[in-house]
Amino acid sequence: MKRALTALWLLFLASIPLWLTDLYALHVLIMTGIFIIAAMSLNLLLGYTGQLSLGHVAFFGIGAYASSLVSLGFEVHLLPNWLVSLEPKPVWFAMLCGVVLAGLSGWVIGRISFKVRGAYFVIVTVSFAEVVRLIALNWVELTQGPMALNNIPALRLAIPGVVELAFLRKPANYWLTLIVAVLCYVLIRRLVHSRAGRAMVALRENEALATSVGIDVTHYLVLATVVSAAMAGAAGVLYAHYVRIVDPDVFLFIYTVTMVIMVISGGKGTQAGPIVGGLIFGLLPDLLRAAAIKPEIQWVIYGVLMILIVHFLPEGIVPAARRWWQGRVPTAVIP
Repeated sequence: MKRALTALWLLFLASIPLWLTDLYALHVLIMTGIFIIAAMSLNLLLGYTGQLSLGHVAFFGIGAYASSLVSLGFEVHLLPNWLVSLEPKPVWFAMLCGVVLAGLSGWVIGRISFKVRGAYFVIVTVSFAEVVRLIALNWVELTQGPMALNNIPALRLAIPGVVELAFLRKPANYWLTLIVAVLCYVLIRRLVHSRAGRAMVALRENEALATSVGIDVTHYLVLATVVSAAMAGAAGVLYAHYVRIVDPDVFLFIYTVTMVIMVISGGKGTQAGPIVGGLIFGLLPDLLRAAAIKPEIQWVIYGVLMILIVHFLPEGIVPAARRWWQGRVPTAVIP
């Protein structure tokens, strides 16, 4: 029954571009889907290991910039007589490079920053994000700085003589985002239900006890960081090749805050939490923009709703809904 409901839900989501004629609404859904992927990646780190990364947007931006540069090609002088150049590569290859580089960045930061805990870990991640932003802003020869990378090619997939797919229009990008989101969801589900996932939860609940029974703290925390960073990089890759322009603003702190809001409001440590939180706080600004008379009122309503959710549902929407449903089921079956 559960699998049938899941299949119906996926079919409904896949059918949206077939009957939704408003292209702006489809654009909002695509951007919401991209940030849901980023929120799911942060939830793996925050919800299942208990480590708060306030520099998570760095991996998002690294994926976007790496994929864009590989697909566009570049030349840069690292030393007076040392020119590094790269010819433009196929977009699918560039997207893989963006995901891999984001994952490698997660490995490096994990190895460095998990020597500390708590507020010190937060400071390390925020500092890393700011350093990457400054590099993107000031290394003009490579990144174009504030002028941005533009004319980023869209993804094209082709089998000569058989089929050719071009992800230029919004419906195609919507389906691509949906496929990546489902793959990330399945990967997280398999990971958290594996031995590694149980070790991560044990570290979140009681790190000292987990260490005493032989769990390698650094190994599992770095694993979570690598997978989380690669998924955030995938979200950045989708963003770059959908919007087709990337500038240093992709590293803005507000994007990390948005991811945290989606995770906390939906329910951290639950697989559906970032999806529910992402749908609410991804779609809500545009719904309020249409309903509110002034922009100030829109953000007041947004803030009040967030405060109410945190106050009345401190564990998040999904855990509260699950608890309510479990309380209703016995009442329905017992006479």
